[in-house]
Amino acid sequence: MSNQDLKAQPKTPHAASTEEATKAENYFSPLVDIFETPEAVIVIADVPGVSQENVEISLDDNILTIHGKMTDQQPVGRVILEEYESGHYMRKFTVAETIDREKIEASLAGGVLKVMLPKQVPVQPKKIEVKMG
Repeated sequence: MSNQDLKAQPKTPHAASTEEATKAENYFSPLVDIFETPEAVIVIADVPGVSQENVEISLDDNILTIHGKMTDQQPVGRVILEEYESGHYMRKFTVAETIDREKIEASLAGGVLKVMLPKQVPVQPKKIEVKMG
């Protein structure tokens, strides 16, 4: 895949949004796999514990943002060992001009988010017929 189609933003410590939070929340960078086909760039992100209603994907100023909110799940019974830390997910990528922004699609199944970023079809040369006038 060329670096022109999709580029990860560097990880920097920053607030998850521009608004001030009223409570402390954990944000994690979901692990992603990025594949390229002749027709599209495909981003697959692991977002366990996030439902379809709590996933937001936006594209603003060539920045694709994946934001998933996990609902707090309180365990039943006494916790003996807790290695899994809950929180929300956020990841940003720079999207190239070669992506067709109108045809981006996303699906979520089993904690795996799949974002299809179709490439624009290059403009084909066209021969213009001259008519007698």
